[in-house]
Amino acid sequence: MFVSKSEKETREFGRNLAKQLKEKDIVCIYGDLGAGKTCLVKGIVDGLGLTNEYVRSPTFPIINKYDGKSPVYHLDFYRIEATKEIEELGIEEFFGKEGVTLIEWPEKIVKYLPQAQCKIKIKILGEKKRGLRVNFLR
Repeated sequence: MFVSKSEKETREFGRNLAKQLKEKDIVCIYGDLGAGKTCLVKGIVDGLGLTNEYVRSPTFPIINKYDGKSPVYHLDFYRIEATKEIEELGIEEFFGKEGVTLIEWPEKIVKYLPQAQCKIKIKILGEKKRGLRVNFLR
């Protein structure tokens, strides 16, 4: 487990993790509200060579796409409550596409998820301290 002591370290962890990601990877990011999931996504996006200045939690739009040499799809299912909402989104079209798909709150769409290639669990250890555990499933 990597222990981050700041947002800066969490972003750096994401930048380094991005070097291990491959085209069409699906990354599921687990953690409580405020754990730093979006902060980690900013680091991953930066590490994939895209600007992270526009990265924000897509809680309301649910899906953000960041364009670059290869796209990054950032999905956040925090506010999804009903199966019907998931089905209406057509999220299956984001799985196995070009680029990398990053999913926050994947536990809300388990029934619809293909096998993720990477699972990241973030645990709050203190005010700024986070434990990050990565599991590649290749």
